Amino acid sequence: MKAMLLAAGRGERLRPITDSMPKPLVRVGGRPLIAWHLTRLARAGVREVVINLSWLGEQLRAALGDGREFGVRIHWSEEGPVPLETGGGIRNALPLLAPGPFLVVSADIWTDIDFAHVHLPPEAQAHLVLIENPPHHPRGDFGLDGGWVVDRDSDRLTYANVGLYRPGFFDGFGPGRFPLLSALRRGIDARQVSGELHRGEWCDVGTPGRLAELEKRLGALE
Repeated sequence: MKAMLLAAGRGERLRPITDSMPKPLVRVGGRPLIAWHLTRLARAGVREVVINLSWLGEQLRAALGDGREFGVRIHWSEEGPVPLETGGGIRNALPLLAPGPFLVVSADIWTDIDFAHVHLPPEAQAHLVLIENPPHHPRGDFGLDGGWVVDRDSDRLTYANVGLYRPGFFDGFGPGRFPLLSALRRGIDARQVSGELHRGEWCDVGTPGRLAELEKRLGALE
C-alpha cells in the first residue's frame, strides 16, 4: 500500500513560526512533525510515500531527501505557489498513488494510530479514522453508525485526518482546488464511507498553544 502525506498548506494559524518554515517541519519531541509519520508508515510496512508541495516546499525536499533515512521512498507531487487544498492535492497526486487503495495522513497532526491496523472494507470506497471531539472542535464532523460514517447534527465525532481511499472515490472531480470535504460528503451520502473510532493519542498542531501542549504531553510520555 502507498501513502500520501498532505504537506502543502500555508499553516496560517501557526504563524509566525510558519513564516520561515513549512508546518510539517515544525519540531515536536525533538523531531519534525512529518518525521514521526514517516517512521510510523515504515513501521506499518508502507514503502512508497507521496508528499505534496507548495509553501516553502524546497525546505521539505532538502530535509527529507528521497526518504531512505526513514525506510521509505518519497515521491513529490508539485502544486505550484497556490496549494490545491486537500481534495485537489489528492486528486493531483493520483497518478503517483493509483491503482490500489492508499492511505492519506495530514502531516500537521501527531498521533499514535497504528497505520498497519487501518483497513478499507471491500464494500467501501473510503475509510475514515475518527476521534472523540477535541476541545477546539466540540461539534465534530460526522457520525458513526454501524461502521458507516453518516452526516447528522448530533452525536458526532471528529475526522482524525487519517483515511484510506480508492482512486475511484475522486471520479468526477476535475483538476484544480477543492476541499476533501466535498468528496467526503458525496461519498457519505452514497453510503460509501466506512469508519472507526480511535481512542488513543491525537493532536492537531494548529496553533502555537497546541504545539506547546503537545510538547508537554510527549515529555510526560517519556
